[in-house]
Amino acid sequence: MSVLEKPMAVRGRGRSGRTVAVRGRGLSLRIRPRPLAVTLLLTLLAAGSGALALTRDGLVPPAEVLGALFGAGSEQAAFVVLELRLPRVALGLVVGAALGAAGALFQQLSRNPLGSPDIVGFDSGAATGALLVLLHGDPTYVAAGAAGGGLATAVVVQLLARRGSFRGNRLILAGIAVGSLLASVNAYLLTRAALDHAQSAQLWLIGSLGSAEAHQVLPALLGLGALLLAALPAVRRLDLLEMGDEAAGGLGVDAGRTRVLVLLVAVGLSAVAVSAAGPIVFVALCAPQLARRLSRGTGTGLLPAAAMGALLLSASDLVAISLPTAGPLPVGVVTGALGGVYLAWLLGRGRRR
Repeated sequence: MSVLEKPMAVRGRGRSGRTVAVRGRGLSLRIRPRPLAVTLLLTLLAAGSGALALTRDGLVPPAEVLGALFGAGSEQAAFVVLELRLPRVALGLVVGAALGAAGALFQQLSRNPLGSPDIVGFDSGAATGALLVLLHGDPTYVAAGAAGGGLATAVVVQLLARRGSFRGNRLILAGIAVGSLLASVNAYLLTRAALDHAQSAQLWLIGSLGSAEAHQVLPALLGLGALLLAALPAVRRLDLLEMGDEAAGGLGVDAGRTRVLVLLVAVGLSAVAVSAAGPIVFVALCAPQLARRLSRGTGTGLLPAAAMGALLLSASDLVAISLPTAGPLPVGVVTGALGGVYLAWLLGRGRRR
């Protein structure tokens, strides 16, 4: 009888409630009901936010939106829903999930709630690579430029933070220093570009879903799915490193290899988000912490953070396109305001404590 036919079930309790573990040779599955329920709830809320965005102004009634999604609506409704609105909604969900997952990995890797890709400079590095491609190369290679810039930044920050075992305050300080330098590089690139290229690149640097197109969604979705699958086996080992490298090593965890793998996956997730919508700020910072408070779980909390990121970005974009401004706001403006409120709340909460 195979291992899958004859598993061994182990049950226990933790901070997040009952834990059900199914184990066998080559098989290990842990199910925590509360984080799972939180993930499903956040996913449904994110989908609901996207549905509201499809019907936001009443131009296309909800019945026609459903008809367009299932190929039964009018040509006008199909054009508005499938060509203009659905790519933006779908790309927002994918980018938000990528940012939330990247933030969860960076924060667990650095053991610091400020360890998100936009704070420690990886988004700035990915933006630098993407800008070089946008302004001086073929725009079809923006994703490759973002990935290369993010990876190069990760190497530099790792070298600077090497004595701190790539975690803690040393990582944050090194990332902020490198990010500030790269922000200056990005500003210099904009000053040397042609006016029309500089204007579009500046809008992209704020973070925007306004130029989302249908052909962008599938590559971003595939990249997100592949990176999440690559991260899941490493998350358990990453959580064990909280006990210390020596204790985790006694359980068969290679600390150095685990950190490198998690770093590569987190940089890849950041590159997926930046190449699709620009360096959107604060989603990767807020999403893991909010998801952890809801799920009351320990460890990385990868999937709840991804679902929370999708909800935050989808809801922020809905606000951006609904505000009565002269034109639609870039979603990065709304997430920046959200992040400011979140940090002010953290400061107030810390003062009360």
